Order: sequence, then structure tokens, then C-alpha cells
Amino acid sequence: MNVGVVGLGVIGREVCKALDVGIPGLKLAGATARDRAKAERFLGTLASPAPFLSLDDLVAASNLVVEASTQAHLQEVAPKALTAGRDLVVLSCGGLLGRDDWVRLAEARGCRILVPSGAIAGLDGVKGARVGAITAVTMETRKPPRGLAGAPWIEAQRIDLDAITAETLIYEGPATDACRAFPANVNVLAALSLAGIGPERTRIRLFAAPLRVG
Repeated sequence: MNVGVVGLGVIGREVCKALDVGIPGLKLAGATARDRAKAERFLGTLASPAPFLSLDDLVAASNLVVEASTQAHLQEVAPKALTAGRDLVVLSCGGLLGRDDWVRLAEARGCRILVPSGAIAGLDGVKGARVGAITAVTMETRKPPRGLAGAPWIEAQRIDLDAITAETLIYEGPATDACRAFPANVNVLAALSLAGIGPERTRIRLFAAPLRVG
């Protein structure tokens, strides 16, 4: 199976390296990223160098597309991959919330949208528990203040991240709103909500927690 990778940040590069080392039945067909020169330099370091391709060419060359980019880019990637009947692995899974049209498109084209568990374990248990009496889920997470830089919520609230010297509750709310407020920070919450009781009833308490030294 040919695998195409969209996005060559930390995760995308690791996926490419793993495919390059060798995963039975899988081959790296190519990759695409915002910075072509930087991407080509990285791809050239692989034992079996893979080509840099445009998104359209990458989808055409792949059986499986791995999105490791951003929620914004997913809005372009998902329709193209699914329309072409390609299975799609989504890392920016916050971008899936509310996209029932993509689910219908995948069903119509006979392909799948796959959401990896990523940094959270036990999603199989959550999937089983959702058929029972669970009525609400709250996840607590802690991030270094500078890791939240650029998030729409931080910008809108004009929060001075450099002024945070102790653990501080930055945001509390449902997954539907949190994934828009922090599109690069709470994809684990999106995965939890998709596996569980839905984004409206899955909430987050997000803390900015400065690293302690000594």
C-alpha cells in the first residue's frame, strides 16, 4: 500500500522515517508540505528518498493519505483524498468535528477516515463505555504557556503568556468550542470526544503550567 504524507513537522517526519525503515505492506509514496525546499532536503535524507509532490499528485499516488498538517489545511486535504476514494488518517482531528459531510463522502466513495489515539490511551474503553450511563466527560490538560502562543483564544483574550508564573486555568468549555479556540493544542480532546459521547458533552479544563526548574 502506498502512503502519502501531508505535512512534515515533527509527526510527519517521524511517519516518513518509520515507513523508510520499513513497515510490512506499506511504502512511502511521497510527501507534501508548505516549505518545499525544506521538505525536499528532509526527503533526500531517507534511505529510499521519496518525492515531493503537489497535494493532487500525492493523492493520486497514494492508497492511504496521512494528514499531519493543520486543521486549516485539513479543509483542503480531506475533500480531495475522500473524493478520490483514499483512506485518510487525520492527526488534526479537531477539524473533523461537525463534518458529517466528510463521513457521508467517505461512505459514498468506499473509504475510511481513521483517527489515531495519539497521546491518549484507552479509547477502546471509552468507546465501550459510551453505550452505558456516561453523561459527561471532562479532560484536564496542562501546557507550557508558550506552547499556547498564537491560539485564537489567547489572541482574542489578549492573554500575556509571558506573565504566567504559576499554573493557571486558561480555558474551560466543550470540545466543539475548544477545538476552534485552540486548533493546534487539543486534538487529543477531539479524539476523546469522537470515541466517546460527542463533542458537545465532552469538556476540557486547559491549564497553562510553567515548567519548574530545580
